[in-house]
Amino acid sequence: MSNRLAAARRERGWTQARLIHALREAARIHNRELPSSASLKRRIAAWENQDKGISEQYAELLGEVYGKTPFELGLIVETPAPVIELEAIPTFTRLDDGLVGLLHDQTHTIRLMDRRLGGDAIFRQTRAHVDQIESLLRHAMPGAHRESAADALSQAAALAGWQALDNGRLDEAWQLHETAVSAARESGVAAELGYARAQQAYVLIDAGEHAAAHQLIGAARAEAASSVPQALAAWLLAAEGEALAHLGDRDGALRVLDAAADVMPDTPDDDLPYVMLDAGHLARWRGNCLARLERVS
Repeated sequence: MSNRLAAARRERGWTQARLIHALREAARIHNRELPSSASLKRRIAAWENQDKGISEQYAELLGEVYGKTPFELGLIVETPAPVIELEAIPTFTRLDDGLVGLLHDQTHTIRLMDRRLGGDAIFRQTRAHVDQIESLLRHAMPGAHRESAADALSQAAALAGWQALDNGRLDEAWQLHETAVSAARESGVAAELGYARAQQAYVLIDAGEHAAAHQLIGAARAEAASSVPQALAAWLLAAEGEALAHLGDRDGALRVLDAAADVMPDTPDDDLPYVMLDAGHLARWRGNCLARLERVS
């Protein structure tokens, strides 16, 4: 069944720019991030030409801005409600401290292997680990153990997303970070959410969307505020400095890098195994930013 998105836009008399504006307004209400306008224009053209499938997120937003159901837009085929057989009832996962601890331990083991072997060597293992936690969480009973498992998923997905980014798989990196952000929101751990959102900005940097990357890191820092440990606060500031360096903002980059040095603790934070940052790391980070500023000036 072909979608009717082009017809819906004609009915409204909207340009692509007007549709993009409406999508951003709807996304803002739902606290969702959308890619650049250029990227959205390409997506809209592909959707209306029937060249590209539409994710559930975009189907919801399009239905909202057009005031139509996904069925009315031709995005889904209306089918009778399925009859649930007894065998189709899922087996729920009963999580406990031991199982959640094993998930965290496995993530940390993969993290250590990543530092020794590189993400390319173990990406498939990391991805399988993410899929396993996601499957467990999908059928987990409500409660504190589910939130702890969501924390484990956020850390694992952020690690896999970074490995995918290292391998040039931008789309997969973005999707894995979306999983990390969603899991962090369920876990309620502010540090995980701030880290996942800011790290996701590096996908935008690699895609050349430097202004959007800076905006995303800034939003992550603002949301984290003072509720995250000093080590992560320093990391977030340094990440913003790198985004500003890509934008050619020398004064802004150096200002936040100085702020990162000011708040960085003297000793590593054992509760943040995913944050590798000490005085040496920060000095090299600053050097990379200065080199970037020289290239863009």
